[in-house]
Amino acid sequence: MSETLARPSNFIRQIIDTDLAEGKHNSVHTRFPPEPNGYLHIGHAKSICLNFGIAQDYHGKCNLRFDDTNPTKEEVEYVESIKRDVEWLGFKWDGDVCYSSDYFDQLYDYAIELINKGLAYVDELSAEDIREYRGTLTKPGKNSPYRDRSVEENLSLFAKMREGGFAEGQACLRAKIDMASPFIVMRDPVLYRIKFAEHHQTGNKWCIYPMYDFTHCISDAIENITHSLCTLEFQDNRRLYDWVLDNISIAARPHQYEFSRLNLEYAITSKRKLNLLVTEKVVDGWDDPRMPTISGLRRRGYTPAALRDFCQRIGVTKQENTVEMSTLEFCIREDLNANAKRAMAVIDPVKVVIENMSADVDEILTMPNHPNRPELGQREVTFTREIYIDRADFREEANKNYKRLVLGKEVRLRNAYVIKAERVEKDANGEITTIYCTYDTNTLNKNPEDGRKIKGVIHWVSAKFGVQAEFRLYDRLFNTPNPGAAEAFLSTINPTSLVVKYGFIEPSLQSAEPEYAYQFEREGYFCLDSKHSGNNQFVFNRTVGLRDTWSDTSSN
Repeated sequence: MSETLARPSNFIRQIIDTDLAEGKHNSVHTRFPPEPNGYLHIGHAKSICLNFGIAQDYHGKCNLRFDDTNPTKEEVEYVESIKRDVEWLGFKWDGDVCYSSDYFDQLYDYAIELINKGLAYVDELSAEDIREYRGTLTKPGKNSPYRDRSVEENLSLFAKMREGGFAEGQACLRAKIDMASPFIVMRDPVLYRIKFAEHHQTGNKWCIYPMYDFTHCISDAIENITHSLCTLEFQDNRRLYDWVLDNISIAARPHQYEFSRLNLEYAITSKRKLNLLVTEKVVDGWDDPRMPTISGLRRRGYTPAALRDFCQRIGVTKQENTVEMSTLEFCIREDLNANAKRAMAVIDPVKVVIENMSADVDEILTMPNHPNRPELGQREVTFTREIYIDRADFREEANKNYKRLVLGKEVRLRNAYVIKAERVEKDANGEITTIYCTYDTNTLNKNPEDGRKIKGVIHWVSAKFGVQAEFRLYDRLFNTPNPGAAEAFLSTINPTSLVVKYGFIEPSLQSAEPEYAYQFEREGYFCLDSKHSGNNQFVFNRTVGLRDTWSDTSSN
């Protein structure tokens, strides 16, 4: 996969360079460890590009591992979607897909080891009491009354937990660390809890499941991960990560490094809130083109190259920041401007009749698929007496700055002739229904012979051969840059995030493939929708406009 920019360094790559130079590691082994409790979003794309990109650049390995420790929130649907997203972005994991559940037997044995060392105990406080006993940032916690049970009693009670002898929430296994620690994560964190739920990988073998913090570090060590990369919210958890590995008999010692997560303007990257958008039917599923999920961006027409470019541009640092949406949109515009084929579509049509052209004449015109890339070929488009143009491309009167069709004046049709508007026909409401024009037969792809200047160019579709289509004009889902900060983030939904229009496409677009982007001349970049198209129904999603209009609006 070729990238247009030189690959920059960052603090993680500098650490890896030092580790390799000093002989701490002979090779690099990373992992991408999503929880299968939702679809991946743009923030995960940053982690994917980082972990898999480092493995590629250092000729190392990268595992795809599902940290599947909570069967009540996980689904096979999410597992499959995550695998698709990673592959679509252009990466391949090393070996087979891994699951934390592959290690449940080993994790259980390590929990037994901690109990035997007097470093874990079965607690029968309620979840509410555990929270109360834990204290606050300014107040130390206090010991559970069950903290000083004997090793033998804890072993017996933990076995009872595994055998289903306790109800959910009646008991849990906690690490015995320090209830006065300034780091709340170290105040006897829960290691195992009871859940009578069928697991998508292990079925009903277990009714106790390890917590993420206990599982993650051990899974890294089992897989011989050298550099465990995660976002800054897990910085304090590194203390627990190291504590667990320090106190069990495991040889490998991965190290955790934290980087800033991706915060994107006008978007939500909380899976809980994204799930709420889906369950409340604010959007059309996890892959709604307005969602910041990888599958949503893909359905909207974003390309893997554009997302990789975006992740490369924003870089990897420890400084929290929010990336402007315009940066992401710039990346897709740059990619599609260079690579998307051109075509014509009229989204808000008004009919044009060329009166000096015979109705019996259907003229075949040859048009380039890209103005600067002849290797993308050509297509044939039929020019007819009646065509459609966009309603915004005509005015009865206009000043000299308006370079489209004006009554009594001329404009060029894209890759065709110069036409002149002679008169209009209106309905009872004063709405223009037809524009009557004449055309200069000597101006096919050339200037008028008498030297007059034609300044404007507009697109068109044959009324005779044009194909009806639906256009979904997607915009930003939220109308505020930081919807996550709102007390009720659903109140910040942009009411015009989806506008549906009906118009016409040129016939060549009948062979368009879902998610393959086109530049609709002067309209924007669009792709055929993968969900609602089919059976001669053509639904096109707007990926992005030809230019950034939000910056213009927000600066006013």
